[in-house]
Amino acid sequence: MKVVLPLSSPTGALADVADMARGAEASGFDGVSFSEVTSDPILHLTIAAGVTTRVDLLTNIVVAFARTPMTLAVQGRALQDYSGGRLSLGLGSQIKPHIEKRFSMPWSTPAPRMAEFVCAMRAIWESWATGEKLDFRGDFYTHTLMTPMFTPPTEQLAPEVLLAAVGEKMTETAGRVADGILLHPFTTDRYVREVTLPALARGRRAPGAPTGDPEIIASGFLVTGHTEEEMAASKTAVRRQIAFYGSTPAYRPVLDLHGLGDLGDELNRLSKTADDNRWATMGTLIDDEMLGLFAVEGAPAEAAKALYDRSGDVATRYTINNVGVRSPELQREVATFLQAHRPHIEGVSS
Repeated sequence: MKVVLPLSSPTGALADVADMARGAEASGFDGVSFSEVTSDPILHLTIAAGVTTRVDLLTNIVVAFARTPMTLAVQGRALQDYSGGRLSLGLGSQIKPHIEKRFSMPWSTPAPRMAEFVCAMRAIWESWATGEKLDFRGDFYTHTLMTPMFTPPTEQLAPEVLLAAVGEKMTETAGRVADGILLHPFTTDRYVREVTLPALARGRRAPGAPTGDPEIIASGFLVTGHTEEEMAASKTAVRRQIAFYGSTPAYRPVLDLHGLGDLGDELNRLSKTADDNRWATMGTLIDDEMLGLFAVEGAPAEAAKALYDRSGDVATRYTINNVGVRSPELQREVATFLQAHRPHIEGVSS
C-alpha cells in the first residue's frame, strides 16, 4: 500500500506547496495529493510537479461537473506532460446543490454523466495523440471541433483516471470506465467489503471495461495526537465531519447498511436549520460506536497500525486524511510510521 501525503498547510496557501512537496519527496513518501475544497488541485499539483521528480500527483478530488471534458482534458494533458507522467486524475461528481448553486453548472443522472465525461476526455486525448478527427457525440457532451492551433503536444501517455464513489451506480461506473476508485472518507470497512468491492467488480466485468485490477485509494478518518488536548480536538473535528457527510442524502446507503438511517434523517434536518451552531450540534450526535465505524483512533503509531489493519488488504494507496490531523508535522509522523513499518506489519522482515 503506497502512502500519499496531502499538500495541506494551516494557511492553505499556494506559497506553502513547494516546500511541502519537496519535503514529502525527500521523506520517501510515494505521492502527494490535494482536494478541491478551497482551491483548484491542478494549481497545487503543478507547483508540486515543478519541484519534485518522483512522487505521484493525485487530485483527490477535482470536481468534474464544475468543468467540461475539454477544460479538464487541457489541464490534465499539460500537468501530465510537465510532471513526466506522474498525474493520477481523481474525479468527483460533488452533489446537486453545489453543482447548480455554487458552480452554476448543469446536473443530471450523475453516474451516466460521469461515465460520458471520462469517455469524452479520453476521446479528446486520443485525438490529440493520433491526429484523428475529434468526433465525440454523447447525451451530455459533444466535442466535434479541434484544429491544429488548439491541439497541444502529447509527450506522455494519458494520465490514469480515478473516480470517487459511494453509491453502487457510481462505483460500478468506476469499474467500467476508470482505472480505479477513490473511496470516500464516509465509508466503513463493512460497506467497502459488502457493497463497494462487489459493485466495482461488476463494473469491471462490463464489456469494454479496462483490463487489470482497479486501483483502490483509501482516505479514512484518523483521530490521533500526542496529548489529551490534541486527541480531543481531533475527535471533535472528525465527529463534525462525519455528521456533515451523514447529513447528505447521497451518502445515506452507508448509514442504512448499519441501521443508522434515522440518524441520517436527523442530521439532514439539522443541517437545514438557521442555527449558527448546527454543525457543532450535529457532531455531538456521533457517538463513540459510530466514530469507530468511520475512524481509527490512537497515538500516531497506533493509528497507523489500525489504518493498515483496516485497509491494507484492500487499498493500493492510502492518502492521509487531514480532517482530524491538522498539523502537517503530525500528518508526516503518521505517514512515516505507516510507510516505514509497512514491511514489518505485512510480516516481511525489514
